[in-house]
Amino acid sequence: MDSGVVRINHGSDVFVVRACSNDDGADLLAIAGEHSVEVFRVSPPISERVASFHVGRRITALAWSPRSVSPSSCDDWVIEITAAASDFSLHLLTKSSTSSENTFAFGGGLSGHHGKVNDMCFCGGRDQDNARYVATVADDKMLMVWDLHPALDISSGIPSPERSLGTNASPSPHPRPQPTSYVISFPHPLVTVNCHQSSSKEFLVSDSRGSIFLTDWRSDPEQSEQGSWRHSSVIELVEPHGLSKSLMGISSQWTGFAAWRQDNIDIVGATYGSRFSIWDLSKSQGGKPLQTGISFPEGGHQFRWCPTSPDYFAVASQCATKGAVIHIHDMNYVHAQPHVINIAPRPHRVRDFDFMARRGNPVLAVAYGVEVVVFPIGVE
Repeated sequence: MDSGVVRINHGSDVFVVRACSNDDGADLLAIAGEHSVEVFRVSPPISERVASFHVGRRITALAWSPRSVSPSSCDDWVIEITAAASDFSLHLLTKSSTSSENTFAFGGGLSGHHGKVNDMCFCGGRDQDNARYVATVADDKMLMVWDLHPALDISSGIPSPERSLGTNASPSPHPRPQPTSYVISFPHPLVTVNCHQSSSKEFLVSDSRGSIFLTDWRSDPEQSEQGSWRHSSVIELVEPHGLSKSLMGISSQWTGFAAWRQDNIDIVGATYGSRFSIWDLSKSQGGKPLQTGISFPEGGHQFRWCPTSPDYFAVASQCATKGAVIHIHDMNYVHAQPHVINIAPRPHRVRDFDFMARRGNPVLAVAYGVEVVVFPIGVE
């Protein structure tokens, strides 16, 4: 790789990397490891750390708030991220141009998850509430939607202090109320949750067995006599190959990474085992995928759509014997040979990756070992 590449050494193994998708935060990148979350402003070939949050536990998932604004875009900038830790606790991480790093813990004990939190995302849509609600999914088969700014402090039973989404609010004599959650249970462990910029009421949830659910979390469960996951599922998508393997008990554990294409609400992609699949919700086909292909015969790991070149998607190898490898596919030519990007030799493997949202050539951020490497596609 050449001078167009940024390398960031976190100091400990990196488990999660997440790029900010906001237009005003397109150069922000969050990196999470054994104990902390660091935020960098990345403009190849330069990177600058703008925030560091000590959580004290291994981080398993991250999500950027729609409120986040990069210092590159505005003098009145804000960093706001939610993080999930290995003890199943959740944390709201904030920093702004006028305040230092702050970590607010929530979702612990009986009120939260009781299994590893695998993914999280804020609510979609374009109204102010999209920064108020964050969804989490876990091995405990639960989708939880958290209200970060509840109108009632359930610990005291009294109305909470007036909510303010700004970071310059004057100090309140009352402690911040704990977020409350709306829970939807599913039949199997959950792997990913996605929102869409065009909808504030739906989440796309994938499980480990070969099913993906378009879930209306705002629907009223009392209007249906079915199970809690059935009443809220608008559409159920099925990956037949992954489902058949799971029924025979030979599926790879914790596969099922799904992603929602942000420029087209009807397009969903996922990887289950060796296969990737693409669905078009406007063509139901009984929930079966419109297109399928094989990226890594030994098993794919994660699926990401490129925000700046929407027809492109990426899948990483799950097998360490192949090294840290990513395949870039074109949705219009799914059976063509992918563009192969070799990041690092074995025994390294891709722990996590994401596309940066900055305009121009697609840029990948890839975590392996203690490093994150950020580079434009085609630079090797």
